Amino acid sequence: MTRAGKSPIWHPFTQHALQDEMTKVVRGEGAYLYAADGRRIIDAIASWWVVTHGHCHPHIVSAIQKQAELLNQIIFAGYTHEPAEQVAAALLKLAPDGLDYVFFSDSGSTSVEVALKMALGYWRNIGEPRTRIVVMQHAYHGDTIGAMSVGARGVFNAAYGPLLFDVTTIPFPAAGHEQATLDALEAAARNEKPAAFIIEPLILGAGGMLMYPAWVLKEMKRICEASDVLFIADEVMTGWGRTGTLFACEQADVSPDIACYSKGLTGGSLPLAVTLCRADIFDAHFSQDRTRTFFHSSSYTANPVACAAAKANLDLWQEPATRARVASVAAMQEQAIAPFRADQRFKNVRRTGTITALELEARDGGYLAGIGPRLQAFFGSRNLLLRPLGNTVYVMPPYCVTPADLGEIYAAIKDAACIEG
Repeated sequence: MTRAGKSPIWHPFTQHALQDEMTKVVRGEGAYLYAADGRRIIDAIASWWVVTHGHCHPHIVSAIQKQAELLNQIIFAGYTHEPAEQVAAALLKLAPDGLDYVFFSDSGSTSVEVALKMALGYWRNIGEPRTRIVVMQHAYHGDTIGAMSVGARGVFNAAYGPLLFDVTTIPFPAAGHEQATLDALEAAARNEKPAAFIIEPLILGAGGMLMYPAWVLKEMKRICEASDVLFIADEVMTGWGRTGTLFACEQADVSPDIACYSKGLTGGSLPLAVTLCRADIFDAHFSQDRTRTFFHSSSYTANPVACAAAKANLDLWQEPATRARVASVAAMQEQAIAPFRADQRFKNVRRTGTITALELEARDGGYLAGIGPRLQAFFGSRNLLLRPLGNTVYVMPPYCVTPADLGEIYAAIKDAACIEG
């Protein structure tokens, strides 16, 4: 039985004993959400990093409506449809060179599972079985079993430890310690002959919006190439302009062997994900021998309505105005965050592309820092959707955000410093 008078919904990443009431949202438009009580809320984190051009973008909404009247679902084994074909073709034109095949799934976590299975299947099918995966400290790749296994171990997954497989972890390339990371990767690649190295390019998201430079990303790819280790770029969060370029790997002139894209793939309208790979990874599974089939699917693989939304989103990325808006938001974010670098109440003030982050000086830190829920409640009282990672506050808005919106956001962040005091 549910608690009397309470909703039976169990919300994600929510401790219901501490957050009893949920904010009911009835409408979204542009950078704003409208609550049932009439409040207008600025979406400062793109609704968990998915909304790119704005809520309910007319071009994407129209594409969804038209497709829903034509074909809403079809098994994707043995069948195909035009929206999927269009999305795949458009993706391969936009993605880094060397990626040749597109596998559809329905979430970022699942796209990572697909990538890991592709990597292991590749080595097995070419007659050189490898199973070890190299990962980075503080990484987060999702909440399914494989994705948790290649992410940081801690409070997120402590209860599920018996299900997780062992990995090799290299340190995060903190400023001034980048060489230690590169040395650790080189040693692991040379001595352990791993199947793959999986990385969040330029920014580690849920691990604390930790940022590192493009030259380190380029060196990590070089090391993997030298040791014949597959390089998996998890761009689920970093893709679609977040780091200032369409994909983060562009800034390092890196072409991954396998790439994972989701979140902004449909502009934030519907769940969809893709895993792209090199031709030789596909070819390792291409055989008259049915045991070499890539055994992965979900019931809604390449859902036509979701693909139509993705195609509409990709259309928008073909327009120069979209790239210009990304550059404009990055510049506005730099202007907004700059004063905090001289404010002693904040530390590690940083920006990559359209993403900013800083730590509020607090008695405790980390994801479960006591200040986290207090900060979230404070920002809610200011009609802002900001969801700090413990004492780390970050801003990742839709690209339709205005200077006035950012002014409200950063004024609230500045005022939040009084919470700990």
